[in-house]
This record gives sequence, C-alpha cells and structure tokens, in this order.
Amino acid sequence: MPKPSRPAVEPPVPRAARSLRAEWARLAEPLGRGQPGFDPSTVADLPEPARRWLVHAITPGTPLWRSVTLTMRGKIRIGAWRSFTATQVIAPSEGYVWAATARIFALPVTGFDRLTGDTGEMRWRLLNLIPVVTAGGDDITRSAAGRLATETVFVPTMFRRATWTAAEEPDTAVGTWRIGTDAETVRYRLGPQGEMAEVWLDRWGNPDGAAYGRYPFGASIEAEQIVQGVAIPSEFRAGWWWGTERQDTGEFFRAQVTDAHFH
Repeated sequence: MPKPSRPAVEPPVPRAARSLRAEWARLAEPLGRGQPGFDPSTVADLPEPARRWLVHAITPGTPLWRSVTLTMRGKIRIGAWRSFTATQVIAPSEGYVWAATARIFALPVTGFDRLTGDTGEMRWRLLNLIPVVTAGGDDITRSAAGRLATETVFVPTMFRRATWTAAEEPDTAVGTWRIGTDAETVRYRLGPQGEMAEVWLDRWGNPDGAAYGRYPFGASIEAEQIVQGVAIPSEFRAGWWWGTERQDTGEFFRAQVTDAHFH
C-alpha cells in the first residue's frame, strides 16, 4: 500500500525559472473553492483499466486538482550519470516548467525545460553564466508535448481532459491528450490493485542524434505515495527506446519525488 504523506508547503519559484514567473503562476493557479470532489461513479463508463487506476489513485471526495508542484532529486545521464535536484510544476494539457541544478565536474549547471503557451524551450547555463543548451522551435515544442503527456500520471485528477479507449494489452489504459496542436496517445500499464506501473508513448524527438521523428519513450514507476488524497509516483526512471532491446542504453533519468503540492 502507498504511504500517505502530508501536503508540502508550496515551494517558491526556483531561481533558474524566475524569468518564467508569470507562466509558473498560471500553471500553479489554485483550484477555485466550491469545486466538486471526486465521485467514483463519474468514471463508471470508462474502460476497466482506466477506471481501476482512477479509483485507486483518487480518494473519494478529493478535489479535482488541476496541477501539481513537485520537488525531486535523482540522477540524469549527461555523458555520465550526474546528480540533480529539481522543482517542477505540471498542468496536464496546459504545460510544465522543470527547473533543476546538476553538477558536471563539480560545477553547477542550472536551467529549465518548459512547455508554456504552446511553446517548448530548453535553457541551461554553467555557473549560471555560460550558455550550455539553448533550444526552441517546433521540434522542441512537439517533444515537450510528449513529455507532458507521460507526466499526466502525476495529476490523475485531470482525467477528464483525456479521451480514454480500450487497449489490446491486459491491464493497460489508453489516454489521448490534446496538447497544443498535437494529440498524444499514452499507454498506462497497471498493477493488480490499479497502481501505476509503467507509462509509454511514441514521443517526438531525436534520441542518440537520430533524425527527428516519433520514437518509443517511457517510464517505470517503482513506488508511489499519497498526497492530498492522490496516489502519485514517488520513484521512477525514464528514457528512450522504451520496450525495445535498447531500453537500458536509452534510460537517462532516475528520480525520487521528495515533496508534492496540488493546486
């Protein structure tokens, strides 16, 4: 069973993302008062795996939160595996900002990945001064949309934004999310109690320097916790070439969620 936890105090906008204060505030806007709580009967018509996940993940009466702020730590592969800490705000179908600090040869690299206003961007600096990565444009935006689609596992209360269909595979829910101009179709593999075990899709990108296109991308959820009435992943790993013989070499991200706060 997942361990319940108290909601964290909302963390401030990270220094690396202060240029995005307005976008951050929009994504983290509090849910208005008087909103109806989750009623399991509202998912009765969904395909069984989707219904099983949502009934497991959302305690009856829980507000239908629209977004979440996470703090996390872990390792990211930038050549070698590097430790990082990060804060992220996620609003399904709307966008995200992931602001982090990693270290390369003991030197800090800080910056953010974002999808806000239907535009994706990556901006990273060494010692907060020297540009390391600055990227934008249509390909970055489409790749960011795929990332956001997989991260819907952190805000199951926004399930109404997706179109749910049956899957051929057992214990698998399929949700299609409209993000900007793209429709992203995500597969969610569940455990016997409805707990999230794995999520994957064909995501736009250029892994290993390949030409831009859609490639298998996914994440394995290794633990979960309950925050403000919602069961969310607390330990996970992610990467490209998911479900293929190249999955191990494509893995580039391992993280533990240390705090979460819903809005």
